[in-house]
Amino acid sequence: MPLITDEVAGQLKEEFGRLVHPVRLAVFSQALADPESEQVKRLVEELANVDSRITAESYNFVLDKEKVESLGIRRSPAIAVMGAEKDYGIRMYGLPSGYEFGTLVEAILDVSSGDSGLSDPTRAALKAITTPVHVQVFSTPT
Repeated sequence: MPLITDEVAGQLKEEFGRLVHPVRLAVFSQALADPESEQVKRLVEELANVDSRITAESYNFVLDKEKVESLGIRRSPAIAVMGAEKDYGIRMYGLPSGYEFGTLVEAILDVSSGDSGLSDPTRAALKAITTPVHVQVFSTPT
């Protein structure tokens, strides 16, 4: 049984009509240790089937250590949302359900456009930061 219904797939096709450049979704799972991982993997594969400009790459969190380290994946399940040529550092952990699914779709669209949508004053303020910053956003599906 698919995770994405036909109705939702139709809405996604409309949204993904705004894609500018290809997007890669690298999913890191560990099916034996975490059954939720398999759902995340299936969801990413189904998203990739909605539009040919989205590709899914599947990795095992334990066995594919080189890829885990190169992309800075900290835990499983994880999705790295990347452009065809550039990694913007967007990572999502856990199953993106509820509002988090919308966040994943928006991340795909943002990466595809190559533009964050930030205002010029915000961009200028961010350029003024001289030390590394690690930003994490936590949410719950409730």
